Amino acid sequence: MAAEKENRTEGPLARDELAESLNDLFTSASAMVKSEVQGTSDLMELLEKMNLRVAEEYKGFGDVASGLKVFVEQLKSKSGNFDEYVQQIDTIEQQVTEFEAVISMLDKYVSQLESKVQFTYQNPAS
Repeated sequence: MAAEKENRTEGPLARDELAESLNDLFTSASAMVKSEVQGTSDLMELLEKMNLRVAEEYKGFGDVASGLKVFVEQLKSKSGNFDEYVQQIDTIEQQVTEFEAVISMLDKYVSQLESKVQFTYQNPAS
């Protein structure tokens, strides 16, 4: 009987079980690789969609930047027209500063003169 058992485990039945086990192993390995490849493919698809969305967003930024460039150039040309006026304002400001200094000196002189006049009226020459 022991010899019969050995023959069963080594015979065609054992080979079928081995073949079936190997087939299951290869099927499982194939399914695992397929799911890994599918996951990678899904990630690549998502990345492609994200890149397209970012490209659209940056295209909009490019349009805005072009508009801003034109606006800045217009402002530069307009500000160039004001350079003459700015120079005139600077000259006027300098003249006003000098005028304030003269007024301050005149104010001191008038105060001294007023003090002398008051002193003279309070102490008439005898």
